[in-house]
Amino acid sequence: MGQPVRDGAELTQDSRPGRRLTWQWFLVVVVVYAAVIQGLGALIGVDTSYSDSQFPTTESLVRNALIPIGASIVFAAAVVTWLGWWGEVLHYRAPVRRWVRWVPISMLTVALVGINYGHLADQSLSLVACLLVLGLFVGVGEELMFRGIGVHVFRRAGLTEGKVALYSSLVFGLVHVSNAFGEGAQALLQALIVSTSGYFFYLCLRVGGIILLPMLVHGLWDTSLISNLVGDKPQASVGMLLILLLQIALIVVLFVKRHKIEPVLPAHYEPVTGPNPSAAGSV
Repeated sequence: MGQPVRDGAELTQDSRPGRRLTWQWFLVVVVVYAAVIQGLGALIGVDTSYSDSQFPTTESLVRNALIPIGASIVFAAAVVTWLGWWGEVLHYRAPVRRWVRWVPISMLTVALVGINYGHLADQSLSLVACLLVLGLFVGVGEELMFRGIGVHVFRRAGLTEGKVALYSSLVFGLVHVSNAFGEGAQALLQALIVSTSGYFFYLCLRVGGIILLPMLVHGLWDTSLISNLVGDKPQASVGMLLILLLQIALIVVLFVKRHKIEPVLPAHYEPVTGPNPSAAGSV
């Protein structure tokens, strides 16, 4: 069995239960994950080029998003099950300073306030219900893949929390480049923005110590954004501006206070994420 390395901030690859997944193989998993979403979308998707809306009808939302993203959740859950990582994926033990709690609090508040309630009131009940399910699916699927599997891949590799946050967020952003197949060059800008959002969700994981918190924040965040894009006539709202302003504010605050995220820990502190240190096969 492996032992924690000298400073207690990093762990060796053999100190946790389950199979080992290298970062190279994690990238392969991410490619398959993106292929499931894009492939199913292309196979069963509905053509919406006639509309300015991303999801003009309930059918388009279900076939273009709900089914592909639902399948990606099944894929991600199957990977976690095969790896035997559920214990550490669900719970993340990495202390953080108290002020960082304002990241999930501010994101949840702005997401709830920013939902385009007036626009949704003009839509069918089925479309609104499917939008809420879509937000749930996005939160669960993407967090399971990137703050679940991704974060632990890099942490098991012995990286510091700063590098874990950086690399998992970059992969999270880069995978959204796959949207370029349907959205063109603007997907590149989206990938850059999403990378910063990935860092915010990572901090939510550390604040809550459980993956359910970033799932909730992520799901509401995307629900708020997509609430402007459903129906025959998409309608921008002040909520979108609030989300943009908060994103900018968080980037500035976290850049300024980036050295004040990690708490001062006792010299003997050793982070543990698995219930019982043991090791099985590797990939």
